[in-house]
Amino acid sequence: MSAGDLNIRAACRDDAALILSFIRELADYEQLGDQVSATEERLVASLFAEKAYAEVLIAEAATDDGTVEAAGFALYFHNFSTFLGQPGIFLEDLFVRPRFRGLGIGIALLRELAKETIARNCGRLDWMVLDWNEPAIGFFDSIGAHRVTGFEPYRLTGEALKNLAQNGLNT
Repeated sequence: MSAGDLNIRAACRDDAALILSFIRELADYEQLGDQVSATEERLVASLFAEKAYAEVLIAEAATDDGTVEAAGFALYFHNFSTFLGQPGIFLEDLFVRPRFRGLGIGIALLRELAKETIARNCGRLDWMVLDWNEPAIGFFDSIGAHRVTGFEPYRLTGEALKNLAQNGLNT
C-alpha cells in the first residue's frame, strides 16, 4: 500500500456494523472485550440520528490484490474548554487493524481529525491512552502530543449513576 491507496471518509448509517466490528476489535486489543455492550441499533441512534452524539472517520486502504478494505477508524465528539472559552474535540477511539499497522493509517486518521479540529475552530484535540499501551504512547509522543498530568479520570456508571440521579447520594 502507498499513500495514494488510502481514503478517509466520514462514516454513514450503513457503516454501523463495520463500526461495531472496529469497536469489538479495539476492545479485544485493550483486553476489555467483555465490556462491549454496544449494538448496531445503539450506534445508529447515537451516531446517525438528527442529534448525533459522536462522529466517525473510516480509513479504507487498497490491498496488494487491489481490493479496498476498511483498515481503521476514529470515533470523536465535541467537548468544551472553559479555560479556552471554545470547543474542542475528544478522540474516544482510534484503531487500525493489525495487518494495516505501520503503513501510516493512524497518522492519516489523526491528521484528518486535526484538520477538522482547526476547521471547526476548536482549541484542542484530546484523548486518553491506556498506561500499558507502549506502542500507542510511543506513536503519540512521536507526533508531538504531550501527556496531561495531574488529572485522574473518573467514571460514573450503572447503579452508582442511577443512585446519584435519583437520590443525589451514592448509597
